[in-house]
Amino acid sequence: MITPLNFVIRDAIATDIEDCLALDHQYQTKTVWQMTILPDGEAWQVQFREERLPREIDVLYPSDNMRLRLALPREICYLVAVSKTEPETLLAYLTLRPDPVHKIALIQDIVVGREYRNKGIGTRLLGIARHWASEHGAQQLMLETQTINYPSIRFCQKNGLSFCGFNDQYYRNLDIAVFFGQTLR
Repeated sequence: MITPLNFVIRDAIATDIEDCLALDHQYQTKTVWQMTILPDGEAWQVQFREERLPREIDVLYPSDNMRLRLALPREICYLVAVSKTEPETLLAYLTLRPDPVHKIALIQDIVVGREYRNKGIGTRLLGIARHWASEHGAQQLMLETQTINYPSIRFCQKNGLSFCGFNDQYYRNLDIAVFFGQTLR
């Protein structure tokens, strides 16, 4: 019998950044989203399809010290999940940036340490982020992820977020970002 993981979610502080960066950010995938752009006369057609890879690959999620430091001000949502029995043990984190002009809240990071995955921590972080976004006037919650991060894409879909766009050179390494969104009520 698996013992449930007891954890609390709280606002991050500057001393949490090192622990966030120390989490195992690596994930495995056998599937990616393949993007194809097809010119069709004066129109363009963009297609995304799931593509099975010949073998499972290990991918390192691009964590960033500066991005986490920029998430510390109170007008930005930066949450951490810590063990209830060992509060010094950081399990996961989430960063969310509001865009008050467009009334959008964008989740840029949602990372759960490898040994703590599939225990409901990411879903709880997402729930609190939804509540935070709604309280701060957002009408739309969005989450960014890479096309290669199929576990993140499935997480979005399982949690009620729908594909709502892409940027084909979004990340520093020019990876494609896909965005999933949900209207907040």
